[in-house]
Amino acid sequence: MKLIKLLFSLVFISLLSITVSAQKRKVNQVVLDAGHGGKDVGARGVQMNEKDITLAVTLKVGRLINDSLKSVKPIFTRTTDVFIELPDRHAIANQSGADLFVAIHVNSSPGSYERILAGHKTVGKGRRKHSVPIYHSIHHRETGAHGVETWVLGLNRNGQKEAAISEYGDKVTEEPGTLNENDPQTAIIIAQYSQTFLKNSVLLGQKVQNEFAKQGRNDLGVKQKGLEVLAGSAMPGVLIEIGFINNPEEERYLNSEAGQNEVAMAIFRGIRNYKREIEKAK
Repeated sequence: MKLIKLLFSLVFISLLSITVSAQKRKVNQVVLDAGHGGKDVGARGVQMNEKDITLAVTLKVGRLINDSLKSVKPIFTRTTDVFIELPDRHAIANQSGADLFVAIHVNSSPGSYERILAGHKTVGKGRRKHSVPIYHSIHHRETGAHGVETWVLGLNRNGQKEAAISEYGDKVTEEPGTLNENDPQTAIIIAQYSQTFLKNSVLLGQKVQNEFAKQGRNDLGVKQKGLEVLAGSAMPGVLIEIGFINNPEEERYLNSEAGQNEVAMAIFRGIRNYKREIEKAK
């Protein structure tokens, strides 16, 4: 029994070393995904829709990468106001063999409800006749919620992530043929890739959040959720919520040239700092 356990451990360690050596250690291509678009407006503010803010910020991030991080190629899922299905966003990322997936969105909270006394009405007859209040509920879309948060893939969608890694194995690894679906050991290797991608996604999220915090934005942290847009891409990925569109102050900020430039700069610097750390660890 001890011998069997020892052999299993040696095989597992061997597989991990294959994975580590085969994994890409450079960031050469980054997919920039402007959330929503076209008929899908996303969250609504008083002045702007989410789809317009995300596109403006995404294009600015792409320009910063082109100007200041010339070893990295930005790949856009959209550059105009068009609707792109989520599977098509995955396909753009996976077929390009990109090293990172960065989705940019704008947050919105449910707002609040206020119960207002609208008047009274008389009910009953005779001695039972009496007056009762009438209330109306008013929905206030405005929120006091503010700040920036970054999401990484939740474990409940890990199966979809592993399926994408398996399908695009030759683009995931630097050693073609490492992921062979006919090899029973491949499942272990794919699981290791998935774990590494999650770890790297968290690292990228932390780098981005740190840059927003330096700008004085409210840092809401890095969180996990089973988001479809992250599950289907065979690479590390994050979804960044850059502010609350139904917070009047944040909407004005996100609708301004200065605000969009600051947001784009924070995301760019997060990507740049992530690239430096990943490549330094080679």
